[in-house]
Amino acid sequence: MKNRIGFRIKIATVVLLALVSLQTMAQQWTTQKANDWYNRQPWLVGSNYMPATAINQLEMWQVESFDPKTIDKELGYAESLGMNTMRVFLHDMVWRQDAAGFKKRIDAFLTLCANHKIKPMLVLFDSCWDPQPKPGKQHEPVLGRHNSGWVQGPGAAILSDKSQWESLRSYVKDIVSSFRTDDRILAWDIVNEPDNDNANSYGRNGSIKTELPNKAQLGAELVKAGFGWAREANPTQPITAAPWKGDWSSLEKMDDMSRFLVQNSDVITFHNYGPPAEFQKRITELKKFGRPLICTEYMARPAGSTFEGSLPIAKAEKVGMMNWGFVSGKSNTIFPWDSWQKQYTAEPPVWFHDIFRENGQPYIPAETAFIKKMTGK
Repeated sequence: MKNRIGFRIKIATVVLLALVSLQTMAQQWTTQKANDWYNRQPWLVGSNYMPATAINQLEMWQVESFDPKTIDKELGYAESLGMNTMRVFLHDMVWRQDAAGFKKRIDAFLTLCANHKIKPMLVLFDSCWDPQPKPGKQHEPVLGRHNSGWVQGPGAAILSDKSQWESLRSYVKDIVSSFRTDDRILAWDIVNEPDNDNANSYGRNGSIKTELPNKAQLGAELVKAGFGWAREANPTQPITAAPWKGDWSSLEKMDDMSRFLVQNSDVITFHNYGPPAEFQKRITELKKFGRPLICTEYMARPAGSTFEGSLPIAKAEKVGMMNWGFVSGKSNTIFPWDSWQKQYTAEPPVWFHDIFRENGQPYIPAETAFIKKMTGK
């Protein structure tokens, strides 16, 4: 009897220690830890990066189309501007194809980044654009259509089937655990715009209409699960995901998704494609939470979001900045969002996103000169 009691006590102790350990891993960084981390970083300036030769995340990372030569060349353009970070999207489907090979390509990419003094933020999931990704050779860009081949990850088939979510957990834990202490990585972005319904492309107002009707609910569940999976891996880098819409003036006025993201991110990231006054308003709303701020999407010239309008505000406010688009290429992001409703057959009079042409020439030389001035390059 005494031995059985002792054994039960040992088992209970092991279970308690495991629960305590899991609880410790699941905690959001304190504001002090987050700000100490941020104070060790330079002023963060970069882009959302996809090589010109890739139409989407699959084409960037699959072994047949991984293009380190182009990536190296284009990261050189970024270094020439004084950029020191990039936001880069991974994909669970590539991991399923070849987890070991995928991690080797991530490692090779990180080495290229380090060679150019760039520390990327890696995005694990994305809820935007095509909900039906397919592995293998990707289709050619649709003429004049913004992000005509960008894909969601996970796709709708897995997102809507909870029995397959264990594979998503394995993907997150494997990737984050493999690089959890790698100081070449700036941070982990769990899900990009998890409740985006893609209304004007694949959603209710689009011509394709392949979005899930309960997409927002599933996206909310995915981001909450994703934060937990990443915490289980206990990375030394911060974890985040960005609110992108709604009222952020107080926790009470935020929608449930934005509130969760602000209350669980180690550093607060956000998206804003508005003019300078709107951008400043968003910073003011988020600064009250006392955490570092990084704007991980901005810059849509026709919408009034520009480098000249946003970067000076961000520098004064010590907000990190990552614009959408870098080199014009297969993503077609020089074209506006409304290219899903309008036909564009030639280069638009004003590029929507992107900084460089494929040959390395700046779209607007005065603009790249301004970026260099802001970064001190």
